[in-house]
Amino acid sequence: MLIDGFPAGSFQANCYVVAPAAGEECVIVDPGQDAVTALEAKLREHRLKPVAVLVTHGHLDHMWSVAPVCGARNIPAYIHPDDRELLSDPGKGISLTADVFGGLEFTEPDDVRELSDGTALSIAGLELIVDHAPGHTRGSVTFRSAAEQVMFSGDLLFAGSIGRSDLPGGDYDTIIRSLGRVCLSLPDDTTVLPGHGPHTTIGRERATNPYLTEAAPFAGPTRGL
Repeated sequence: MLIDGFPAGSFQANCYVVAPAAGEECVIVDPGQDAVTALEAKLREHRLKPVAVLVTHGHLDHMWSVAPVCGARNIPAYIHPDDRELLSDPGKGISLTADVFGGLEFTEPDDVRELSDGTALSIAGLELIVDHAPGHTRGSVTFRSAAEQVMFSGDLLFAGSIGRSDLPGGDYDTIIRSLGRVCLSLPDDTTVLPGHGPHTTIGRERATNPYLTEAAPFAGPTRGL
């Protein structure tokens, strides 16, 4: 599997391109603020053809460029229905009004497809499983590979930390339960590619991340990817 990423914009939210190999179709995960130029460079470098955008959650640092990327390529965006309204009104996710964005208007792409918990996406030659993981936002999800030991965690889990839960739609108890159910059920050698910061592994976080210690009582049955 080919995975390449970069931190986008002033928020430094990680955007990823994911494909079976160079020269093939790919998906784009979380194209954030000012992501288009760097994203186009990655696509040219690896000779990739995007077929979909996957959104881990609706905060503007992760979906800022969704509409222009989808519009330019005529491809769909996938998002959980509980966060769909943030595509056109991201201020609702941060308690701000639209005029904060200096007149910039956000719109949904023409083709939006809704995700649900446990969905298996067969797309771009990839098999990705969706896990609903609320707590950071109501519609937060993760994407994990069915063939590789990899999870795109969005803002659920970071190296040494977790996503904040004090914004609209967030809830601390809920994110702790999501961490237990979604993360602690995975093998230790699972690579975690988060929405911000460096990659990590489930084993490293299980051993050192205090939030996962707190989440341990909510861990589901151990499962492979």
